[in-house]
Amino acid sequence: MEKNTEKFIIKKALPLSGDVRISGSKNAALPILAATLLTDRGVTLENVPALSDIEDMLTLLSGFGAKISRSTKAISIGCEQIENRVPDHNVTKKIRASFLLAGALLGRFGKCSLPMPGGCGIGLRPVDLHLKGFSAMGADISMEHGLVSISAPYLHGAGIYLDFPSVGATENIMLAAALAQGVTFIYNCATEPEIVELADFINLMGGFVEGAGTDSIAVHGVPFLRGCSCRISPDRIEAGTYMLMAAAVKDSDVCIKNVVPQHLSPVIHKLTETGVQIVTGDNFIRVNSNGLIKNTDIKTLPYPGFPTDMQAQFMALMTTGRGSGIVKETVFENRFMYVSELNRMGADIKIDGRSAVVNGVRHLSGTDVKATDLRAGAALIIAALMADGKTEIGEIHHIDRGYENIEEKLKKIGVEIERVREN
Repeated sequence: MEKNTEKFIIKKALPLSGDVRISGSKNAALPILAATLLTDRGVTLENVPALSDIEDMLTLLSGFGAKISRSTKAISIGCEQIENRVPDHNVTKKIRASFLLAGALLGRFGKCSLPMPGGCGIGLRPVDLHLKGFSAMGADISMEHGLVSISAPYLHGAGIYLDFPSVGATENIMLAAALAQGVTFIYNCATEPEIVELADFINLMGGFVEGAGTDSIAVHGVPFLRGCSCRISPDRIEAGTYMLMAAAVKDSDVCIKNVVPQHLSPVIHKLTETGVQIVTGDNFIRVNSNGLIKNTDIKTLPYPGFPTDMQAQFMALMTTGRGSGIVKETVFENRFMYVSELNRMGADIKIDGRSAVVNGVRHLSGTDVKATDLRAGAALIIAALMADGKTEIGEIHHIDRGYENIEEKLKKIGVEIERVREN
């Protein structure tokens, strides 16, 4: 597939106002899509976001023989007659979540072969914890020429301790364990809302997962899983991004709708520290900004800490804040690649290993920049809203991986943004 060669042209924003409705969660939908391989019955998913990552995962499922049909509100997936094939490397290299197919295929067939996954170049993100879990459950693993082959005469329950609470490893082990014999215990596991959502989905299919949302999960293997219907929850990272966009522009008043505010507690607290006024309700967050941001310090941590997927956006917000702030990235080692693009716009950011010092400047200037990854692209949009003149953001295929209809949503709250083909 030809790479998207479009770009965004964004003008400095006037006060933003209005409502933004948040789409379904990409990070919840992707493992659930992989989980549909575990059953030979039909599954219907509602509120699945229209994103390139989702399309890539659906393409991979189709490659196994899954039957996919769509309506305006739902996607129906039938994996009654699928074949255990090696998925297309040209697709798997695009998305990290492609490796979640390993747990699902291993659970369904007892073996699988997959290329190493791709995705944003924000760090090594090795799959060793995934493989450690599979091995503990009785699988043999070999790697050759970038292909991981995993097989098990039968998968059995095991006690698995994760050296780091990896979201992907937790999800993959849950998928493999759902049809295994016995009980699999995952210790020091991830606690993100997306983990809870995957557990709920497996349970809807007749599985038995306990403890999701805590640091210890028990997966009781069952003989088979049935079909079901479920609705994907709102995307907390998309919601947080629009909160920061509203915070970045003086005199803005934006209501973020279709959200779960408790999923965004660290973002809400840190924004409040900067002086932004926030009101929350059962399913909305309202952001009022006076434009006088006071810089603060953030440190990314696994959930419920400050999310690494919001680090770049918060850094962009602080570029014109008062004083200095320190950003510490503890999750991914290469997540500051976008900083040079912000500095091209006039920001004053200095990097020292996994820390960055942000010294607020009076203003940014619009120029030509490029998105280096998904969240970096969102950060550049935030910077563009504050920058004098016009900003052109290239490589926006990264942004399309995680933000549904972003320009339409931005236009609705008053942003002057245009998507054009690059020359």
